[in-house]
Amino acid sequence: MFTGIVEELGEVTAVEKLGDASRFRLRGPLVTEGAKHGDSIAVNGVCLTVVDFAEHEFTADVMAETLNRSSLGALSVGSRVNLERPMAVGGRLGGHIVQGHVDGTGHIVERKVSENWEIVKISLPADLSRYVVEKGSITVDGVSLTVVDAGPDYFTISLIPTTLALTTLGIKKPGDPVNLEVDVIAKYVERLLGTTAQEPEEPVK
Repeated sequence: MFTGIVEELGEVTAVEKLGDASRFRLRGPLVTEGAKHGDSIAVNGVCLTVVDFAEHEFTADVMAETLNRSSLGALSVGSRVNLERPMAVGGRLGGHIVQGHVDGTGHIVERKVSENWEIVKISLPADLSRYVVEKGSITVDGVSLTVVDAGPDYFTISLIPTTLALTTLGIKKPGDPVNLEVDVIAKYVERLLGTTAQEPEEPVK
């Protein structure tokens, strides 16, 4: 489990196409410190498994399902990426519960620059809009953020200088894709309420 608090702005150093999969090599001195084969690292919000590591870099294989559902397929050598290691047991939950399971992608629609922050509008797939609410949590490229405004096909977020400087959201341009993970609690609630609604009523005695 992750928290959406990005630890490091890493970089893609190699991409190898493997038919219906890809192998990425990524540089991240902080997140590779003490890394072992089989560890998990979130890359732009996608939970990937460490296949190999050496000299501040790690390698991860990405299958077709992940490439199709996320924006990782658009990465190339030199692309900057948000990196986060899983939360340690007993650690602080600085953001919100993030699984690293991307639900879909959106695109940067527009950016409005203020003196001390930016308001960013992001497109929202129709099948995800019911999970996004004003002042709720959403993960964008692995960054835990609070929704400012929620529309039928978009939402807005407010980015402080720290987020702009330390994550990819500071360099994304209108039209660029971003990975979205909605709050998993909302999905569980929907499932539970749906199941309850379908249960047969007890016969009247």
